[in-house]
Amino acid sequence: MTIAQAHKVDPRRASVAIAQPQSKDARLRAAFAALVSALLVITMLVTITPVRAQSAPPATFADLVDQVGDAVVNITTSSLVASRQGPGPVVPEGSPLEDFFNDFLDRQGPDRGPRRSQALGSGFVISEDGYIVTNNHVIEGADEITIEFRAGFTLEAELVGTDPNTDIAVLKVTADAPLPFVDFGDSTAMRVGDWVMAMGNPLGQGFSVSVGIVSAAGRALSGSYDDYIQTDAAINRGNSGGPLFNMAGEVIGVNTAILSPTGGSIGIGFAMSSAVVTKVVDQLREFGETRRGWLGVRIQDVTPELADGLGLAEARGALVTDVPEGPARLGGMEVGDVILTFDGEAITDTRGLVRIVGERAEGQTVPVEVVREGKPEILAITLGRRETAEGMAATSPDGQVVPPAPKQVLGLTLAPLTDELRAQLGLAAGATGLLIEAVDPASDAATKGLAVGDVITEVAQQPVTDVASFQASVETAIENGQKSVLLLIRRAGNPRFVALSLSN
Repeated sequence: MTIAQAHKVDPRRASVAIAQPQSKDARLRAAFAALVSALLVITMLVTITPVRAQSAPPATFADLVDQVGDAVVNITTSSLVASRQGPGPVVPEGSPLEDFFNDFLDRQGPDRGPRRSQALGSGFVISEDGYIVTNNHVIEGADEITIEFRAGFTLEAELVGTDPNTDIAVLKVTADAPLPFVDFGDSTAMRVGDWVMAMGNPLGQGFSVSVGIVSAAGRALSGSYDDYIQTDAAINRGNSGGPLFNMAGEVIGVNTAILSPTGGSIGIGFAMSSAVVTKVVDQLREFGETRRGWLGVRIQDVTPELADGLGLAEARGALVTDVPEGPARLGGMEVGDVILTFDGEAITDTRGLVRIVGERAEGQTVPVEVVREGKPEILAITLGRRETAEGMAATSPDGQVVPPAPKQVLGLTLAPLTDELRAQLGLAAGATGLLIEAVDPASDAATKGLAVGDVITEVAQQPVTDVASFQASVETAIENGQKSVLLLIRRAGNPRFVALSLSN
């Protein structure tokens, strides 16, 4: 019998078999077979349908390089620096080395004047009429800036404006024909693990390309406006100011810094995000300088202990510690307010608030949501200009303190302010509060950094003038089941909130 024949069935016999009822064992075997078949189908579906589709790495980056490469430039700067000044080597008169050093100095020339110093960096063209973005530290102090294009020609550049806070500078060149340029992309859309490509002039090896991924986002190094993309794409000296591209050929960062014990790339590079850079560039092109919004408050982060003392459900926002003369005071903001949203954007910490305020324009009126003594309020505040405010110096004198009649609460030895103490501390004649005369080193106050000479002006967001009222506020907090009590202290004129534990 052939295989084909083995599977041939007489229709009449088949109909009979179908018409007959199955035995119990036959039904069990059929059910088991159906179950196995279903499990096989499910296994196949899981195998061929992953939980999340993953894009394959590009076979080549060459097309992307061709697309954007002509807009990336090498930057050479030149500046006049003074020669080293100061006394020469001290050689005792009559020493056998005297003639040697005299001959050496004579060979250097009788008049060693200033010399020119050169530096290299990178940049990229953002408009066909010749605007170029780079780092401020690439061109800082330069009196000559030369731009070299991949096509082989060079142009002299003029400085449009700089922003040291974000290390961004804008240059301008004039060309006979429209220049190739690149657009900015949305850095906030980048995810950790996305492909990126860096281009620039590393170590003077012009028009080099390196690729990698986004290693992290939202990194802060040292500035108030930091929002760095971290990447493992190789970035070295000379890459500064160059672009970091996404796979669409859009600039999502400006290569700025590396973390390295050797000075060379170890795969930890940082590019200032386009979300920050685009706003800075727009202002530099329009005004030649930045014009950031200014709220005019001193603030600190809300810790879990501060949140408990303030009666907040979660530890977020920016706690106002001082409201000097300025936009916030005019808008009705008070010490102890917790800023939760600014112009509709949620505030998680002080750094976020500073950055968001700086992105708004001088003179703009914005809604600010605060919590004041447990109740929400909406304030309308017209912003000032930060650059103007930063030019105002504010100093507070220190003084040695001899407080009278000290008493101890929560590990703090306290005394009320007197006219003599106010004068020593440089406080206003009517200033109120309690002076910290000593701190128990085993107390939570010592752990939180309170020190002799600090002045406590508020307890539980209420003004305090004597030790008795301080003690009463502490007892009330304990009775209410609070784990901590909120203090507002001033040190050398600078205010900050501290939440002291009530458990010791």
